[in-house]
Amino acid sequence: MRTKDIFLIGFMLFALFFGAGNLIYPPSLGIQAGTSYWLAISGFIITGVGLPILGVTAIALGGTDARGFASRVSPLFGTVFASVIYLAIAPFFGIPRAANVAYEMGVEPLFGSVTSGWVLPVFSVLFFALVYWVSLNPSKIVDRIGQWLTPILLIAIVGLCMASFLGFEAPAQSPSGDYTEGPFFSGFINGYLTMDAIAGLAFGIIVVKALKDRGVAQKRTLIKQTLKAGAVTAAGLIFVYTSIGWIGTKMASEGTFDNGGDILSNATAMLFGPNGALLLGVIVALACFTTCVGLTVANSQFFSETFQSISYQTMVRLTTLVSLLITNLGLSQIIEISVPVLSFVYPLAIVLMVLSLFDALFNSSPYVYRGALLLTFIVALYDGLNALAINVSFLEQILTPLPLFQEGLGWITLALIGAFLGWLYSLINPTPQPASKKVS
Repeated sequence: MRTKDIFLIGFMLFALFFGAGNLIYPPSLGIQAGTSYWLAISGFIITGVGLPILGVTAIALGGTDARGFASRVSPLFGTVFASVIYLAIAPFFGIPRAANVAYEMGVEPLFGSVTSGWVLPVFSVLFFALVYWVSLNPSKIVDRIGQWLTPILLIAIVGLCMASFLGFEAPAQSPSGDYTEGPFFSGFINGYLTMDAIAGLAFGIIVVKALKDRGVAQKRTLIKQTLKAGAVTAAGLIFVYTSIGWIGTKMASEGTFDNGGDILSNATAMLFGPNGALLLGVIVALACFTTCVGLTVANSQFFSETFQSISYQTMVRLTTLVSLLITNLGLSQIIEISVPVLSFVYPLAIVLMVLSLFDALFNSSPYVYRGALLLTFIVALYDGLNALAINVSFLEQILTPLPLFQEGLGWITLALIGAFLGWLYSLINPTPQPASKKVS
């Protein structure tokens, strides 16, 4: 396989992962971590880059999609859980959220004082018309994104970063908040909270299909080429995260900011004047657009293969239409609804992903999957209900003693216990290895 193709697929995957949320987290980390920045960003990279790439690798290694992983619990669970994942990260929440961020950070500032209600609907129609066109032919997504859109995105980001390196001379401030005592672990938690690992499960299918379209057939070669493309993606993400996070460290002396987007907006204005809004608009719009395309393709491929009476083209139309309608609810409403669902789904998805990597060690025993997920479900349910502001103090009292519970990682201990108990039970009551759906 040509080196050029590896880079194109790696660039494509970089653009799919790099949504607007990824622009917002590192500057906030930088401004809070201050002089402890490099420790903090190292922790962020492990989970913010490592987990998503691990998800893509799991798809290639297992030769199966999210439904295949989940079907090792039971076929019905596999279909239902995978459907929930794809609907959550694509038309219901992920795509509308990205489209709204593209509008609020990339388009709305260009209109100044114009607050008419027609701007968002018109923008969203044009935005999703382009998403529909690019997504309609998945075999061309590598060329359209990897060859054209990603280089433009990278050039814009590099331009911002180079100007920052030359233009900002203020020293970093002392760490604040959670970064005062544990900068590495605080960065680690923030990388986890990007929730990009779920997207890795979705985008992994796109990478596998792109490699197969280029003649990669053997599993060992497929895994090897996936790792190479993943390395290109990881290098790009690490460069961008460290660069825009570094901008945050230099902005601490410039005042207080509401969020990472506010930090970048002020930084670009200081560096480029009125043109800063245009540069940031290009970066945000491209970052959100490529993510929306990737999620549309992944969602459409999954449902057209799961329910074969629905064609891929029909699913693209349905995905873009539903996303368009939900986008016009506004960003605040979408985030309010999505956080509880994603808080519930995320731990379960990570447990499935990690178990799939070690599947051969326990002979794909469904009891291991069931034990781990059953106990993880308890913490995931608490996280989801807590995000809905529902009083679950009785659960909190039970779960608080768990290691890392306050950091949002209490499910790790229960998942390990559940997997171990499931493994012990499988020794007593062995079952045939379950079939899982392979990616065609």
